Amino acid sequence: MQLACLDLEGVLIPEIWIAFAEKTGIEELKATTRDIPDYNVLMRQRLRLLDEHGYGLPAIQEVIATLDPLPGAPEFVSWLRERFQVVILSDTFYEFAMPLMPRLGHPTLLCHKLEVAADGRITDYKLRQPDPKRQAVRAFQLLNYRCIAAGDSYNDTTMLKQAEAGILFHAPDNVIAEFPQFPAVHDFESLKQEFLKASL
Repeated sequence: MQLACLDLEGVLIPEIWIAFAEKTGIEELKATTRDIPDYNVLMRQRLRLLDEHGYGLPAIQEVIATLDPLPGAPEFVSWLRERFQVVILSDTFYEFAMPLMPRLGHPTLLCHKLEVAADGRITDYKLRQPDPKRQAVRAFQLLNYRCIAAGDSYNDTTMLKQAEAGILFHAPDNVIAEFPQFPAVHDFESLKQEFLKASL
């Protein structure tokens, strides 16, 4: 049995932190794992900026409520599910991503949790485990699943390396240049073809 493992933000939905940065005008919140490979450094920066500007989870969820999946993403997930078991492996948080899951057909989602105070302030975050995307693929392989993975950022590359086949999708030039071993595509039709090639 073959398993399709997909990143979420930048692949199926817009980058939530970028959307929030554009709404609030806080330029530093536009940084993602495309820019800062160390996820903990990135999240500490994000929480510091939220505190400095007085924003909490409700303000972010207001922005999330206005977001739609990327054009073609729901149809792509539906196409994948006819051919593979599909799992979303993301470094986002359930508090962010769950409102968007119905619009993607409720795929399985493995991600992280936020710690939120009674006033809505985000006080901390709990990672599911270290290097969670790679560890999930490794666990699926121990169950005798063959994994094909697709992602766009530095934090996806260990997952792509662990999988039997890895694909860069919508990745920036710096990530493509650093990881030339992975095919890089930029539209869902091309991504379908890479999944079909990798599944042979």
